[in-house]
Amino acid sequence: MQPAQPDGTRLARRLRKLRTELWPELKVTQQQIAEALGGEHGPLSLSLISSWESTRNPALPPASRLAGYAMFFATPRSVESSPARLLPEHELTVAERHAREELHAELFGLRFPGEHEEDDPPPAVPAAVPGDAARGTWFFPDRRPIIIVSGSLPKRFRERMPFTDTKDPDYVRSYSLADLDALLEVHGHIRAVNPAADVRICRSEEMVEDDFTSHLVLIGGVDWNAVNRDITRRLELPVRQQRRPNDEDTGGFTVGGRVFEPVLDSSNGSLLEDVAHFFRGRSPYNARRTVTLCNGMFGRGTYGAVRALTDQKFRDRNENYIRQRFPDASAFSILMRVRMNVNGAVVTPDWTQDDGLLHEWSPVTEA
Repeated sequence: MQPAQPDGTRLARRLRKLRTELWPELKVTQQQIAEALGGEHGPLSLSLISSWESTRNPALPPASRLAGYAMFFATPRSVESSPARLLPEHELTVAERHAREELHAELFGLRFPGEHEEDDPPPAVPAAVPGDAARGTWFFPDRRPIIIVSGSLPKRFRERMPFTDTKDPDYVRSYSLADLDALLEVHGHIRAVNPAADVRICRSEEMVEDDFTSHLVLIGGVDWNAVNRDITRRLELPVRQQRRPNDEDTGGFTVGGRVFEPVLDSSNGSLLEDVAHFFRGRSPYNARRTVTLCNGMFGRGTYGAVRALTDQKFRDRNENYIRQRFPDASAFSILMRVRMNVNGAVVTPDWTQDDGLLHEWSPVTEA
């Protein structure tokens, strides 16, 4: 059965009611909503905000804007200053986060009817099934669509490769995807443990509006994956990946004022150790879905972050570590070293060995 298609009227009526009735003593204006949702890029147009509230000819807001509405109306502190703003995640109280998630689910239910049933379980983080290590973090019990989001190889690299020209009879689309080793590994594993779910790979620039409401697995770093850049900005994690100004720069991850960089062999420039990040938490686009980040400074770091929870020899050990280290966390983050062996192959990270862990974080440990 196909999901019902929204006409936008109910959503428009609800958005207007939020603005005019939720905090009547504050008299929230469309201008304030435009300021908050636009953020650092400048206010959205008032005609756009008005079109989302119009019951005569309603326009449907994209998923990212609904996430902004939920954050805005989670707390009257959004309008305490001028211009109005969306509070960072870490500034929200427990009650405000709860209000944000409830409102988020309501608005998405109006925007995407049939996709957010009231009996949907909230995403379990890390969504593990005790006693069943074959499932664990990569098992998504709600059976909702899972989109693996890949970056794209820049044109300067594709031009060096055969079969990347669409006019070539032997054109291979997959050659345009970055981090192919990690993609193949994670796609096969997720398909195996989620046989009832729709699992697909999508380049970041190919994603359409509705894709953002799915479980998202982001493969690769901020240089080539625009969705990664947007999500990490929204999540405001303590771990930040630096963008590399050129191909010769190794880049690194920052935590506070400290920078963690890959290690190269000074004699030949080969990679000895990469730095990689694994994060799982609620999606900023849909509070009932999850987002997972697997990104290294180089491709082998990304592959190592994936292998930590797919490698048959290490995944049980690392899954148990997650359950013990972050038992009640709504999100968790692990920054790690990914080492190469003498042949240049990735050594799967063992999270129970402290020398490979660079930083750990969750809202629980932060508190």
